[in-house]
Amino acid sequence: MLNKWMLPTLIGIMAALYIWIIPTEPLALKIVFKLIPMLLIIFYAFRQLPAKPAPAMCLIVIGLFFCMLGDGFIAVSFVAGLGSFLIGHVFYLMGFINMSSMNKTRFAALLPIALYSFFIGRQLISALQTEGNDGLVIPVVAYMLVISLMALTAILTGNLWANAGSILFVISDSILSWNMFVSAIPYSDVLIMTTYYSAQFLIAGSLASLGESVRHEEGKRLNI
Repeated sequence: MLNKWMLPTLIGIMAALYIWIIPTEPLALKIVFKLIPMLLIIFYAFRQLPAKPAPAMCLIVIGLFFCMLGDGFIAVSFVAGLGSFLIGHVFYLMGFINMSSMNKTRFAALLPIALYSFFIGRQLISALQTEGNDGLVIPVVAYMLVISLMALTAILTGNLWANAGSILFVISDSILSWNMFVSAIPYSDVLIMTTYYSAQFLIAGSLASLGESVRHEEGKRLNI
């Protein structure tokens, strides 16, 4: 039991160290400590994988890696960071969609996700155009579309860890973009990073139960 919680505890400690202790300068030091929790989360994800992981599960691990790259890039270039996170979400989306199944309850999530994305997207586009950042409109809209689809496919898996992780990711990115382009949010840095690290940890943790679901489905197919 102790070994089971050692790595999650270390992830929490390093995340807290980055959020509350590490100074903003020098930037290189800040980036290094920002990446450490993600490196640990990726290691945690590998520990959740079965001996023979399904390809869809490997896609999610690749998504974690590209998000980690985004963590580093966004500190020096918003567009480069956005691009890396976009690629990461595409991998998440492909992984989740291959482990999803449709029912009326899960499909009902489409409406609130669509409404939320429309509301946030409209505010962001208006703010970007007002500030003369028209060049960012298409990349931001594309990113919002992909992360919304990622959240929907995560919900379609029926996995609680994936559901919570994807929703927290949407919340984290909403706070970041609103704070950058619409209006300042108090304690935005803390809110962004706590929801972000929690989202990535939950997505990584979902691999254990998603693996059980995949094996269960494969077993049912073999018995048919």
